Amino acid sequence: MKINKSGAQLSAIVKIAQRLKKLSKDTGQEYLPLNRGINSVCHIDLTEVVKGIDFNCAEIQVYPPSTGRANLKEAINKVYFQEKAALENIIVTGGSTVGLDISFQVLDIDKIYIPAYYWTTYDQIMRIRHKDSAVYQSYDELKENLPALKNAGVIICDPGNPLGDKYDDQKLLELIAALSNNGIKVLLDSPYRRMFYDETDTFYRELAELENVVIIESFSKCVGLSGQRIGFVHCKNSDFIHEFSVRLVSATNGINAFSQVLVQKLLAAPEGIKAVKEFKSRTVRDIGLNIEYLQEKNLLAEQFYRKSKPVGIFVAAALTQEELLSHFIGSISLSYFTRNDKE
Repeated sequence: MKINKSGAQLSAIVKIAQRLKKLSKDTGQEYLPLNRGINSVCHIDLTEVVKGIDFNCAEIQVYPPSTGRANLKEAINKVYFQEKAALENIIVTGGSTVGLDISFQVLDIDKIYIPAYYWTTYDQIMRIRHKDSAVYQSYDELKENLPALKNAGVIICDPGNPLGDKYDDQKLLELIAALSNNGIKVLLDSPYRRMFYDETDTFYRELAELENVVIIESFSKCVGLSGQRIGFVHCKNSDFIHEFSVRLVSATNGINAFSQVLVQKLLAAPEGIKAVKEFKSRTVRDIGLNIEYLQEKNLLAEQFYRKSKPVGIFVAAALTQEELLSHFIGSISLSYFTRNDKE
């Protein structure tokens, strides 16, 4: 069978998981799989939430609205934008990956700039969509080279993946505004942010006013629903929203109705709000304890946090993948998450 090969590969996370399973089977030794992510460590308790869902209702058993259920978009608007966004500018998606993929298709740009250390799915999607890309080393570099970025897109992920580095919000807002005002398209993909913030956070509301900013959000991390594959996109530009909507419908015919009802309950119903609050509180506490442990034992790779703060959910340890593996700890080498700084 003749096929079009993209050149994209399975992620390092999948590969290390397969390796750990084989090592455990061959040796009988239990390995600590740090590659799993928070959702395998700390689940959200949905016991009380699902009691309020009628699985036989029409809103679950029929095709969902093409850009998302109205009451879910209202909940998103309230929790993420303090009810200051226009509902027609919010589209429910199948998680961050779908939001990124369709955004890459829609935006008419020459090149996409990604951080020096980045989520490798960026690279995979760009390969599949034949998008040219380049790397930026720091936010200062972006600010100093605005003219060179004309007709380009820039991905910003904060807190970052894989470093878990958090920068000052005010400086980030100023940078993103400068990029947008110079016609540079900004893709804000920060699915870990709302793990550490609540509905009083005004960051998204302030960005929603910028013409050239696409906010891409996922409910995988902040409410612990990676298995439901759901998120949303916001953009003020009506042409972007129209084309994004058309492509989303063609690809999905609407996002899973149950996941939409479930997330709406988590964002708006008292039992859902309680479950999310408990999940986030427990998870953030434990992430903090993990980082404190690394710092106390001088095991945190401090060179990556000189201008930022390590908050998680991932951070870089000052040990190699093989060193950790010799102590029965599964991890992923930072070299998998960078293009130019392999050493």
